[in-house]
Amino acid sequence: MSRPLPGGRGAHNGNGSALRGGSVTPVRVGVLVSGSGTILHAMFDVGLPVTTVISDRPCAALELACAHGAAGELIDRKVYGGFGPAFDREGYTATVAATLVAHQVDLVAMAGFGTVLGQSVHQAFPARILNTHPALLPAFPGWHGVRDALAAGVAETGCTVHLATLEMDAGPILAQRVVPVRADDTEETLHERIKVAERALYPATVVWALGELEAGRAIAPPSPPAPGGHAADERQKEMTG
Repeated sequence: MSRPLPGGRGAHNGNGSALRGGSVTPVRVGVLVSGSGTILHAMFDVGLPVTTVISDRPCAALELACAHGAAGELIDRKVYGGFGPAFDREGYTATVAATLVAHQVDLVAMAGFGTVLGQSVHQAFPARILNTHPALLPAFPGWHGVRDALAAGVAETGCTVHLATLEMDAGPILAQRVVPVRADDTEETLHERIKVAERALYPATVVWALGELEAGRAIAPPSPPAPGGHAADERQKEMTG
């Protein structure tokens, strides 16, 4: 059974398109950014249908969006109180959610987005917001995952793609990729290798998630792993071959 899409898009027809008012329209991905857009670039490189890019500050990723024919929307935090205690998170979130709905987005991907959003965007896109984190969640959540992994002296870390929830870095895990920690690693060198893994894993996970939606299925974590296996790692292998 097909399910309604956010923003009144109707139902998917199972062939990579959505049914809306009797006509067929392609699926649409909205990406939330704050920086240079390296993950966004990787998404464009694999041909993901990114149609809308929203940033919380002026950044190069908006120029990249325009260069690839996507709508670039600056929703500047400064207008909502900036980065201090006066920041109107709920008002800001409502504007982001309304903008995504207005662009008839089906799936949202957070790509280095530097603002924690409130409830209204999750209500508009329930279980349809993906995020990536530079650590193997549930280990080392928060803004300093790479630094914390180094400080803990772990032998390996990596990146995680998960469903975003109101609680930061606590959503269901969809895929992970392991990155070994080297003896001479600094936060910068380790983070760069994690970014390489992330630029492969995240677009592949978005491709998989769109396929789930097109097939009329909810985006959900992998099944429990077989003995000795790791479910998220197995999902990653399936997506990347």
